[in-house]
Amino acid sequence: MRKYLLGAAVLMAMAGAASADALLGDWRTAPDDNGNTGIIRIVQCGTSLCGTLVQAFDASGNPMQTENVGRQLIWDTNPTTDAGEYRGMLHSPDRGRDYRSRLSLSGDALTVSGCVMGGAICREGGTWQRVN
Repeated sequence: MRKYLLGAAVLMAMAGAASADALLGDWRTAPDDNGNTGIIRIVQCGTSLCGTLVQAFDASGNPMQTENVGRQLIWDTNPTTDAGEYRGMLHSPDRGRDYRSRLSLSGDALTVSGCVMGGAICREGGTWQRVN
């Protein structure tokens, strides 16, 4: 009986790992309008995904202090029916705006864009790279 319980526990753990979302993890952002970048950590937040700025870098690549470290910049993000496509919300600290986001995942690259005013104003957020 113990062997069966252990086997079941191992299978459940493997199933949980297999169902983990590919977007989870740390992502290095593309440079913003000021040349600054950051590391966004994407995690599961209830039924959606969210991302928090965990580290910021200036245009020279040096770590920098900012009030945005620790701030949730991605929220209410969910996969669409298209593989690797996500929709949700994101905040752009350099513009001080919230956008409806479109995230496109391809391997270790995440293409980010967002729109405001019902799509009247859109912005490309560049391509983020997965941090190992």
